[in-house]
Amino acid sequence: MSSLTIGYLSMPMLIVLLLLRVPIGVALSLIAFVGLAIIANMRVAFSLLTTVPFELIGDWSLSAVPMFMLMGYICTETGLTTNLFRAARVFLAGMPGGLAVSSVAACTLFAAASGSSVATAAGMSRIAVPEMLRHRYDPGLAAGCVASAGTLGSLIPPSILMVVYAVFAGVSVSKLFVAGILPGLLSALMFSLMIVVRVKLKPSLAPDMEHRPTMAERVSAVRDAWPLPVLIVGVLGGIYSGWCTPTEAGAIGAALAVLIAMLRRQLRTKALGDAVRLAAEGTASLFIIAVGAGLYARFLGLTGVPGSLTGLLVGAEASPLLVVLIICAVYLLLGCFIDSIGIMLLTAPIMIPILQQVGIDLIWFGIIVVKLLEIGLVTPPVGLNVFVIKSTLGNAVSLTTIFRGAFWFIATDLVTLALLISFPMIALYLPSFMN
Repeated sequence: MSSLTIGYLSMPMLIVLLLLRVPIGVALSLIAFVGLAIIANMRVAFSLLTTVPFELIGDWSLSAVPMFMLMGYICTETGLTTNLFRAARVFLAGMPGGLAVSSVAACTLFAAASGSSVATAAGMSRIAVPEMLRHRYDPGLAAGCVASAGTLGSLIPPSILMVVYAVFAGVSVSKLFVAGILPGLLSALMFSLMIVVRVKLKPSLAPDMEHRPTMAERVSAVRDAWPLPVLIVGVLGGIYSGWCTPTEAGAIGAALAVLIAMLRRQLRTKALGDAVRLAAEGTASLFIIAVGAGLYARFLGLTGVPGSLTGLLVGAEASPLLVVLIICAVYLLLGCFIDSIGIMLLTAPIMIPILQQVGIDLIWFGIIVVKLLEIGLVTPPVGLNVFVIKSTLGNAVSLTTIFRGAFWFIATDLVTLALLISFPMIALYLPSFMN
């Protein structure tokens, strides 16, 4: 049996292991180790098993992951994010569906502090959804709104998914972060427009609020919420200006978050300990998957699968647009069954060589990939954000209702995706100013 055949056979075997509920990091490592032992020998397999984890985890760019995780968890555990929804509400409540639009705005700001879609959805679901239900909002709109807007945690920098993609694609983390700003804001704007239009057409979805915020309430809301936006602007401004690297920005952000919590008398020993523990657990989980993906990438490289697939597409004279659309279809399908980090690390060894061969900008495609992974977070049957919302709300809203509410946001996301594919400069405009 040829090495190429073994490489292709590894893919269905990997899917079988995932269907058997084997953790994706373990499945990737196991398939890679056995495959290397077959096409080479056990000595080569053990050699890569000892060198790849050190080389991968020792990559300086990946050190940004625990830093941004720690910054996000400090903001969450010390309550620095709790006033975001209130601040957005006092300014946007007068719009049709104002509380839902406020949730989108709050998730957008929350995303810039957490770097994680799941963390954004979990944090905002405790605050925004009960408030919307109390004002008799449609349960599907209330829960689906937060589940979908929570996905902005992956697209708006700092984003953990972007860091991982940048390492595997060999592109600048800073440029990828900056590239996500306009697409993230566009996504939030599209969600808000969809909510306003739906509520205009069907007012019963979101009854008007009887209370109109006073000027004193608006001033109070801004005073309570300003530290987090300032922290976000400072971190992203440092990256954009070139004053600090993403890792340094994450460390500065985590330190500033601690300082702000201390000044506001919200820092508790337990909250800080929980933030450190959660950041360590999240980092360890992600790195295990990354190591498996690194091993699998080496294995596929030795079998020649990436070159073979590239040759098939080039031989078929597939245009770059067709290649992108094919990859989008694959990501949308995988998003129904596998978590976002798993999909990215599972497909990166195969997709990136193909994209390089057909001349597709990897910064732009990174934004497309993150957008596709966002959609997967709310797509049935394994939409992770939906299950996070469900676990937070308990029996207040059914799983079916949340998926039904998220459908409108998925459709909106597909329109946004089409815009990003049709007009690459939406993602590439800001990075074009970076040296």
